[in-house]
Amino acid sequence: MSKVQFMAENLREGEIYAGLLLGKDGEPDTHIFLLAGKAEKVNWDQAREWAAKIGGDLPTRREQSLLFANLKEQFEPAYYWSNEQHASNSDYAWFQYFVIGNQNNLTKSYSGRARAVRRLIIQ
Repeated sequence: MSKVQFMAENLREGEIYAGLLLGKDGEPDTHIFLLAGKAEKVNWDQAREWAAKIGGDLPTRREQSLLFANLKEQFEPAYYWSNEQHASNSDYAWFQYFVIGNQNNLTKSYSGRARAVRRLIIQ
């Protein structure tokens, strides 16, 4: 299948194709699409609710790295929530800083930004 054909069949209105994320540890490969819209001044729970409401999900940390590499210009130079909670402290969740690309964790009550993604798993 050509790239043009793939985009015609899979890209929805308002989305931007971010790229292919290779599966890890036996997981399938996944195409990542950045959805239109953004949320500002939202805590982690609000960001997750917003993403679900528009039919997507907050990106994982790996997906955020892909977004930073391929679509950095689609983001304000700010912190964006991931969908990943900190493993050892459930009061914190991970974010991507779309200036220099680093990832860190913040308390979930922090007022940040969010973008949503859609995943197309390759069977």
